[in-house]
Amino acid sequence: MVPAPAPVGAPGGRGWLLRLVIAFGFAQGAVSMARPAVSYRALSVGADERAIGVITAVYALLPLFVAVPLGRRTDHGRCAPLLVAGVVLISAGCALSGTSGSLPELAAWSGVMGLGHLCFVIGAQSIVARRSAPDEQDRNFGHFTIGASLGQLAGPVAAGLLVSGQGGEMARTSALALLVSAAAAAVSFTSLWRIEARTARNAPASRRSAKVPVRRILRTRGVPAGIVISLAVLSATDVLTAYLPVIGEERGIAPTVIGLLLSLRAAATIACRLVMTPMLRWLGRTVLLTVTCLLGGLLCAGIALPVPVWGLALMLAALGFCLGVGQPLSMTTVVRAAPDEARSTALALRLTGNRLGQVAAPASAGLVAGVAGTAAPFVMLGALLVGAAGLGLRKSGATPAVPPPGTGAEPDRRPAPARDTP
Repeated sequence: MVPAPAPVGAPGGRGWLLRLVIAFGFAQGAVSMARPAVSYRALSVGADERAIGVITAVYALLPLFVAVPLGRRTDHGRCAPLLVAGVVLISAGCALSGTSGSLPELAAWSGVMGLGHLCFVIGAQSIVARRSAPDEQDRNFGHFTIGASLGQLAGPVAAGLLVSGQGGEMARTSALALLVSAAAAAVSFTSLWRIEARTARNAPASRRSAKVPVRRILRTRGVPAGIVISLAVLSATDVLTAYLPVIGEERGIAPTVIGLLLSLRAAATIACRLVMTPMLRWLGRTVLLTVTCLLGGLLCAGIALPVPVWGLALMLAALGFCLGVGQPLSMTTVVRAAPDEARSTALALRLTGNRLGQVAAPASAGLVAGVAGTAAPFVMLGALLVGAAGLGLRKSGATPAVPPPGTGAEPDRRPAPARDTP
């Protein structure tokens, strides 16, 4: 008989979560700094818009082929090696992008960077899922994603400060930004100690041999909803970042103001995740997820209206707050709905959906903008978020409350036996 796992709140507290947030902040900051720097470096060696689009797509497309195998490997083994591999690949991708001088090389190293980010995120999310008791998952995933928000806030600002000039000067400054981002990623190593318990062991052979089919995972009620909600929120964030400068150009808003507006959105997302626990106590998971997706959709569509800058700032602050809910709660939705022995695979499928969204959403936004104007993508994203709100209501039956111990009413949803618990 498989022994019951030790309580997650056992010795060690939540220091592991703080270290994971710090490591994720540096890793995400490095990637967020490197991606615009790669585009500037590509421009300095003669890239046009299509070439930059291809380089950007390689970052998202390459990980699609390895996400599920990595998830399966993590389901039946330790997670920490993926974190180390992810930091190594991110650092290598950033540094080698800074020294490459051709577009194919830039595309290849961008793909390596994307693969490293995927490895880190799969490993990190799996650790949070394993080391969190059911009633801690929403809070811990919310705190975990603060690391991503901090990185997304600081990375582009740092890239903007370092990259300057034209031609050869831009080639030099973009290379500097990429080398600095490689160093920032390497700082993550300082926070990776004891994130996974020393007593962690691989799963028994009986568990290693049991592979849940991907089709079964995707047909489990709650998993598709979590994937689509995550995709919708991430797509809204990406397209907002890409198209708000275009809106600003049309309305005569200075680039510095647009940068501040985007930073305001990121700061509001961080604020949301800091108060996730009291909001969950007040509203409950289903209501909170549904309401924030619905309000986020309306606010996103509202950006298409010709509002003054102060009104745009208020809308973006509220939108950033609403978008802060979707990612952590979609992680919990997927973890609770998926079979216990396939949680990491389910999280990998969620990340696969995110990557598909990162490719499809900008392309769709470009098509819509070409036909109906630059404000139209925000209406499209608003509709997507409203649809996600409907899924938030429907999935409520997929994440039942954990019954009192000993009732036998529900299977144990705690982490797999003694692999990552102290």
